[in-house]
Amino acid sequence: MRLKTLGLALAGVAMSAIAAFAQQAVTPAVVYDLGGKFDKSFNEAAFNGAERFKRESGVDYRDFEIQNDAQREQALRNFAQRGQNPIVAVGFSFRAALENVAKEFPNTRFAIIDSGVDLPNVQSIRFREHEGSYLVGVLAGLATKKNTVGFVGGMDIPLIRRFACGYVQGVKAAKPAATVIQNMTGTTGAAFRDPVRGGELARGQISQGADVIYHASGATGIGVLQAAADGGALGIGVDSNQNGLHPGKVLTSMLKRVDNAVHTSFTTARAGTWKAGTTVLGLAEGGVDWADDSNNAPLITAEMRAAVTKASDDIKAGRVVVHDFMSNQACPVQ
Repeated sequence: MRLKTLGLALAGVAMSAIAAFAQQAVTPAVVYDLGGKFDKSFNEAAFNGAERFKRESGVDYRDFEIQNDAQREQALRNFAQRGQNPIVAVGFSFRAALENVAKEFPNTRFAIIDSGVDLPNVQSIRFREHEGSYLVGVLAGLATKKNTVGFVGGMDIPLIRRFACGYVQGVKAAKPAATVIQNMTGTTGAAFRDPVRGGELARGQISQGADVIYHASGATGIGVLQAAADGGALGIGVDSNQNGLHPGKVLTSMLKRVDNAVHTSFTTARAGTWKAGTTVLGLAEGGVDWADDSNNAPLITAEMRAAVTKASDDIKAGRVVVHDFMSNQACPVQ
């Protein structure tokens, strides 16, 4: 009887928490990672999701661009103290700060992108970046004329290695003999906001024969794509659709729908259906994809389109399993 009573009591607490969240006013906020909301990539995707929510709902939101790591916890706590709810932290580097602040404000809803915090008032939203990277790798393998392609990552961490590994697998699936040159920009968060270094790395890869270069490096990628365009190579963007930055010179972009994650968090909070827990978004869930528009249309042949469509279908159906570097940190192909 005691166990049954305890179970009923815990269930009641959980239902009370859900009911409390449903009754709260929606005053959303976003805290961007280093690089700023106009990085044309990861942060800007989050910004676009918040803007879409604002247009559709008429509900405004607040946001903040941190300038250093010390501001992560400060910004989250400041928004919570001001009554912002829900609050989205954009990036894995917010994990420790968010865990601290979410414990202090148990009635405030939080979400974190690319990491996990196991608390009853936190949504953890992750993506299967390796699946989307595989698709753009297939396109790179079919587009290269020199059998050499490149990858420029931002901070050298397992998350970015996941992009790289999926990309290499896609390249090799399309062109087994291709060489993939890989460089990481650095070992700190600053590696995501160094376009000068990104350009240097891209030029170095071009000098080694790379004629297609994929970046997963935030604002650093602005330099990568510029160097690729200037050097006669094709770039591949990431997170947001970057095809329009250099029309006709960006083969495609690996779309990571951070915009949808932010929009959904805000929208469900407003509708009273917001729930804590972990969500993982891959190809099957519409969380990742490749960018196909008028800017890159002349670069995508019928053969390439058929190959990437088949690869996408095979991944969704489980016929192709893309290695997840986050689960097993050893890429089977190099």
